Amino acid sequence: MEIGTIIIIGIAVFIFIVAIRSARVVQQRTVIIVERLGKYHGTLEPGFHLIIPFIDRVAHVHSLKEMVIDVPPQSCITGDNITVEVDGILYMQIQDPVKATYGINDYAFASTQLCQTTMRSEIGKLDLDRTFEAREKINAEIVAAVDKASEPWGLKVTRHEIKNIVPPASIKDAMEKQMRAEREKRALIAESEGDKQAKINRAEGDKQEAIAKSEGEKMKRINEAEGRGQEIERVAMATAKGIREIANAIKDKGGMDAVNLRIAESYLNEFGKLAQKNNAMIIPSNLADVAGVVASVGKIFTTMNQNEAE
Repeated sequence: MEIGTIIIIGIAVFIFIVAIRSARVVQQRTVIIVERLGKYHGTLEPGFHLIIPFIDRVAHVHSLKEMVIDVPPQSCITGDNITVEVDGILYMQIQDPVKATYGINDYAFASTQLCQTTMRSEIGKLDLDRTFEAREKINAEIVAAVDKASEPWGLKVTRHEIKNIVPPASIKDAMEKQMRAEREKRALIAESEGDKQAKINRAEGDKQEAIAKSEGEKMKRINEAEGRGQEIERVAMATAKGIREIANAIKDKGGMDAVNLRIAESYLNEFGKLAQKNNAMIIPSNLADVAGVVASVGKIFTTMNQNEAE
């Protein structure tokens, strides 16, 4: 192969290499920091760009997407001297690629370290019980501290989330016992409240039942009293009517003789019954004077008739 041909091939290869090193295609949400002769020259935005080979150099490639950085677990001491293991996740985004390139050597490592120190500081201000309740407050303090420190680095911290707070095994056992006792307490309270309500309901039912019974008994007695009153009234009316009929009958001719005869029969019948029921008898001295008894009763009726006539 001739020397000229070799030179031409070499020149073509050189031009090809130069063209490859000159062309740069930047992806969306990505920027490239270009240095010329070791000094910052410019930032290449998404799209096609040409740089000068061997003079310009791609120093850094940055993604402008939100980054997720895992914060490793670390031991923290709470305000009541309990050691807990805490880890988290930090979300951040590059706002100024130039500051992110030249402001700090490793912004991810620096942000993680700052996040851990702030977390230890915030956990140390709280008792163990409050650390579980104050997650949002701790996250907000970490975001504020890291965001303020990372501003010169061209970073923006969007949020921080605590993943786990792991207390020692002995503390976990004590917490589980406390939670179990609290659940049992709530169950007993709920049961007692239910029993209380049941007793109240039963008492209210008994009260209503007693009221209903008393009302029923009242109405029963009222009805019975009214019935007895009506019965007495009707018996009295019937008796009065019968007496009036007897009185009218006595006034008629022969009525008095009939009354005397009826009285004598009743007298003898009752006296005979008395003799059948008792072995010992008290005999009136005027037992034979039946006519006298009848006459006495007849005299009473006669007097009553005279009074009515007057």
